[in-house]
Order: sequence, then C-alpha cells, then structure tokens
Amino acid sequence: MRVVILLLLLSAHLAPVVAEQDQWRSDGWLSNLGPPMVADGDEFGCYGIPGMDWITDPKGVSATCRTYVESNIAASRWGSEPVSTYVPEGLSASDHEIIADQGFTVHGGTNGLVDGAWRDSADIPSEALDWYNLGRRGGSLELGIANIDTLVEELDAGGLLNMYWQGRIHDSIVRHDRDVVALLEAREDVWFTTWGEAWSYWAIERCNSISHSLSGSTLNFSSDSSLHCLAAEPMRWNVPVTWIIDVNGSEVIDVNLPELSVNDNHAREGWRLDGERVLVSVKDGTNVSINLSESNDYDIIGTTQFFNNKTTALTIAGHATSDLFSWSKRFDNHPALLFTWLVIPQELDYGLSWLPYAAIAVAATSVTVILLLVRREGLGYEGAEAFMPVIEGGGDDE
Repeated sequence: MRVVILLLLLSAHLAPVVAEQDQWRSDGWLSNLGPPMVADGDEFGCYGIPGMDWITDPKGVSATCRTYVESNIAASRWGSEPVSTYVPEGLSASDHEIIADQGFTVHGGTNGLVDGAWRDSADIPSEALDWYNLGRRGGSLELGIANIDTLVEELDAGGLLNMYWQGRIHDSIVRHDRDVVALLEAREDVWFTTWGEAWSYWAIERCNSISHSLSGSTLNFSSDSSLHCLAAEPMRWNVPVTWIIDVNGSEVIDVNLPELSVNDNHAREGWRLDGERVLVSVKDGTNVSINLSESNDYDIIGTTQFFNNKTTALTIAGHATSDLFSWSKRFDNHPALLFTWLVIPQELDYGLSWLPYAAIAVAATSVTVILLLVRREGLGYEGAEAFMPVIEGGGDDE
C-alpha cells in the first residue's frame, strides 16, 4: 500500500513535466501531400516551434525546426536540407549568424535589419549577408489586402518579388484573391521560384567554374562546382543556371538537352535560341554538346540574372503553415504558382491543458480513499499486518 501511494504521488508530480515536453505534434499531411508538391517545385522551410521563442533562443528554435522539417519531408527537389526560415523582428546580426550556422541561409519576414536584398528592383544582393533580410515585395495573396496596381508596378520593374500568404489567422480562414492569381499566371516574363532556389541560383551565378572547347563543329560546355565555391556556400542546391553562348552566326543543329520555350517559367535543364544566341540552362556537372552547322568562333557571354532569361522572379511564402492540406488545396488548379511553405508544428489542443491538474486530483483522491477505507475497517497498523504473508517457522519480521 505504501508503494502504491508513493507511485501515485510521483506520477502526479511528473505529469506536468511530460506535458511540458510534448506541446506540439507534426502535421501529418507533410509526409502525404508534401512529396508531390516538392516534385512540382515547392519548397519547405521553417517558421517556428510552439512554446519556443526566437528572441530568447534563436539557436534552439532553428535547430529544432530544422530537425522537424528533415524528419518529415525533403526541403526541395534540388536538395533535402532546408535553407529557408522566417525570422521575426528584434534579433541582432549575431543572432542571424547563429541561425545561419544551423544551415538557414535565407531569412524572410520584416525582421528590421539595416542590410538586406530585393526591397526594390535595384536592391540586388552583393553578399550572403544580404539574404538574412529578404525584402517583402508584391504584397499578399489575401483577398482585400492584395493591391493589383502595386503588384503590376513591381512586376514591370523587375528583380525578385517576395509575396506572402497565410491560410489561417487564429480561427479565421483567409481567402486568396483570384484576380491576383490570374494576373500572375498571365505573365510570361516571370520566373516562378522559391526562396532556396532563388538563393542557390544567385550563389552559383556569383561563383562558378566552367569548361568549354570546340571539337570540329561540336561545342562542348559544362559548369562545375569548384572547391572554393563550395566552401563559400556549402548549403547551396544544385539548380539549373542559364548561360548565354554566342555561336557567331552558326546554325544550331541539335543539343543533347530538352528544348525550352520562352514561356518555360519553372527551373529545369534545357536549351533554346534567343536570336542568334543559345541559352543553355544546366546544373553543375552536366556536359552539354551543341552541334553546329560549321566550326566557328564562339563566346561564353555569362549567366542571366534569372532562369531562362526572365526579367522578374517571384516567390510566395506560406507563413505559419500548420495545416498543409487546407492551406494548399485551393491552389491545386494553379500549377504555375510555387510556394515556400514555412512550416510550424501543430499545437496540442488547449482543451487538454487540464490533464496535469486532473492527474494531481486523482492521486490525492486515491490516497484519501485508501486512508478512509483503512480507518473504516478499523485496521490500523496491527490489522494491516494480517494481509502480509508469514513464512512458516519465521518470526514477526518474516
């Protein structure tokens, strides 16, 4: 009886601790719906962890959130490790470095840093630190908040636009603006991309190593990752980057890559003609053979700012994504749009917060009932010994 009472007391004491350590659960749709979305071009990153605070523990939040994403889904079709995260306002530059040390190279949200990138069309990132404050351009997809006139101005200006979307705010379901979606889908000058994909393109564009040669009338070309470049940005994904090659009037017979059109707006390997120049979009390590009509001089001009020589890039960040199914299903019929889903685990139902207190009440009640039962039966210490087994021939202690 003493052991039973002790166990009841200990279980009541430990119950709040167990509840404290299990404040959130994963979104089951990540492992079910997520992989097809990744294959189509979406990206998964971090938003935060319930019960943990970015301001007081940036390392803990980013490390825990990274583990959460990696244990549920690959971050992108280009790489399994997440590189994108939401970061709130109020963190110092050193805090952002701590988060970057966890592998997150792109920090979105209006986080208040002085330096940043893409706050307007001319705000082109010059170093990796600029991606710690990814500017918010283009507004929201939310009905009643989106501004079509402003969005058109930003699209026409060029550069990278970072729109945002949140499918639910507290208990309210947010509706998207269908006119904004239709406007975006009609644009032929836009590269639809994600945070990590756009950052990886930029990282490869600013640091790369190429090899090229002419064998007869065949131009051979490849782009490779040098050790120096990999050391500078080890987390970058191997995404296709578009190169401009001037073949000086030679006719292109064929290329050992799929053919692209000017309307291709999702990153993939391929080639197309742009006037008398050849645009080749390839990942590092891909060997390209361009068969020409004649052996002639050529020139590797360089890379385009965005995939397929688009003038504008667009990302849409799904903030605080705790229910992937209900937040993404409304865009199933809009495959052109790509999302950077910033996920957050689902919080446990607040209606269960009374469980630790119920455990204490049950324990206290059990002890009281046992004591009352002992007193009513008039057992006392001597009476209780009647229930103890006695070995024949042994003493009272036995």
